[in-house]
Amino acid sequence: MFQPYALFVGLRYSRTRRSSRFVSFISASSIIGIALGVMALILGLSAMNGFERELRQRVLAVIPHAEVEMVAGGLNDWHAAADILKKQPGITAVAPLISLNGMLEAGGKMKAAQLRAVLPAEEKSISQASKYMTGNGLDALHPGENDVILGQQIANKLGVKIGDVVTMQVPDRQAQSAFAAPMQRQFTVVGLLKLGGQLDGLLGYIHLKDAQSMLGWQDQVQGLSIEVNDVLSAQSIAYHAANQLPYRMYLRSWMTSQGYLYQDIQMVRTVMYVVLLMVVAVACFNIVSTLVMAVNEKRGDIAILKTMGASDWQIRGVFMTQGMVNGLVGAGCGALLGSVLAQYLSSIIHVIERISGHQFLNPEIYFIDFLPSELHALDVVVVTTVAIVMSLVATLYPAWRASRLLPARELGR
Repeated sequence: MFQPYALFVGLRYSRTRRSSRFVSFISASSIIGIALGVMALILGLSAMNGFERELRQRVLAVIPHAEVEMVAGGLNDWHAAADILKKQPGITAVAPLISLNGMLEAGGKMKAAQLRAVLPAEEKSISQASKYMTGNGLDALHPGENDVILGQQIANKLGVKIGDVVTMQVPDRQAQSAFAAPMQRQFTVVGLLKLGGQLDGLLGYIHLKDAQSMLGWQDQVQGLSIEVNDVLSAQSIAYHAANQLPYRMYLRSWMTSQGYLYQDIQMVRTVMYVVLLMVVAVACFNIVSTLVMAVNEKRGDIAILKTMGASDWQIRGVFMTQGMVNGLVGAGCGALLGSVLAQYLSSIIHVIERISGHQFLNPEIYFIDFLPSELHALDVVVVTTVAIVMSLVATLYPAWRASRLLPARELGR
């Protein structure tokens, strides 16, 4: 279809200065529209990839993939239960856990928080939280010393820093009356958790032994945290593993508490694909207007070419080539510009935030406080290819119309 003859003439037409400035404007607008649409789609997909990466590397680095918790009371022989879980397929690590929900108080200021009581050595096998902590991370927690590591936002709300004392108030689970006074315990801040997002205003860490002492337990735990080898299948893997335990236990996975983030990311990705591809499609179909006007300009040339023996497919190839130049240039420029900007998107947004004094992602609302970006080569290839294919489709009608012109009628005018 695209013979050298048709390709040569089509490229020659695309370089020829048009007699109508309006046609030139429509042609330029189609190239710019395609380039901007492709660039915007690559940037949007890179941002979604970045959010998904941060969800995996930050949130799931701190939040267990799954947890099993006793329906009532504490789990006495948690070592045996952990050994059973570790032998199940898909389970990579298990650690003991006590979760205390209550109020932290310091200097007359109060903040709700969830303190996770852990064994530092065991917790590090399922969590990378230490990477986002100051100082020695979880190793700063020592049994019997009432140490606590607080999220940065919690510390900011309470106005405390490392070395200060906070008071933890939790409901007394053993109290007979619903109006019983809460249990209180003072903790010394030995570190800060700096994830840079919503979890900084929720989480804190204490040593498991301190929580057991506060609750009056010996070696009991509330439940077990689980790490799996496939985070997207965490619910089913943990469910099958927990069925092997001889206890009545609640089961929850990260999909219960944070799964909406993953679902939102996938939904926004899909909507972005559809909307921005429509923008690219509109820009591509400016090629139709350009080629229809070009065909009207070149009616005499088409008649001469057909008189000299050019076939219908060769005439179509000429104008399809001319239209494809717009698509290739637009898609290529958009892909190049989008790829370059995606590499520096986080830095660009940070500069804009500093200049405007406005933070786009509020860490009290979103799970991170910055706009991440991760460029995938496959996204660039797919978006560029789709834009080029749309450009090709846009050339079909004008090219077919050009091939239907009758030389006798055009030359007889």
